[in-house]
Amino acid sequence: MNAISGKIETVLQTLWVGGLWVIGYVVTPILFASLDDRRLAGELAGHMFTAVNYIGLACATLLLAFAVLKLKGSFLKERRIMALLLMLVLVVISAFVLQPMMQELKFAGIVPDSEAAAQFGQLHGVSSVLYLITSLLGLFLILSRRKAVG
Repeated sequence: MNAISGKIETVLQTLWVGGLWVIGYVVTPILFASLDDRRLAGELAGHMFTAVNYIGLACATLLLAFAVLKLKGSFLKERRIMALLLMLVLVVISAFVLQPMMQELKFAGIVPDSEAAAQFGQLHGVSSVLYLITSLLGLFLILSRRKAVG
């Protein structure tokens, strides 16, 4: 069972972290470079970020469950688990705080150079920083697992 759970953990980490990197650093820049309509590019990117957030919530929950079962009471002492918990917190903030606030501004209508546009830009900046931190923590998870396995 331990070998199977290890393989499942690897798949979950790869799915989540791979999704973060591909959507955030490959697909989204291609959308903005390829589409003339920046609003459409932003809408498509937003849908993909929402999808990767939900993938992250599911994967993090399962990975934390594996960690609790494996490590029992000592799981909070593991740096990898702390990184995973931080990733989960960042995804929750992004999915349930920042994205709804940004969506509300978009629904209200954003006029260039308005207060709403400035607020959207600030929220987008915070969201981007949280996404970068989550991506780097994910890379840490993959590399530290690789080191532990290999």
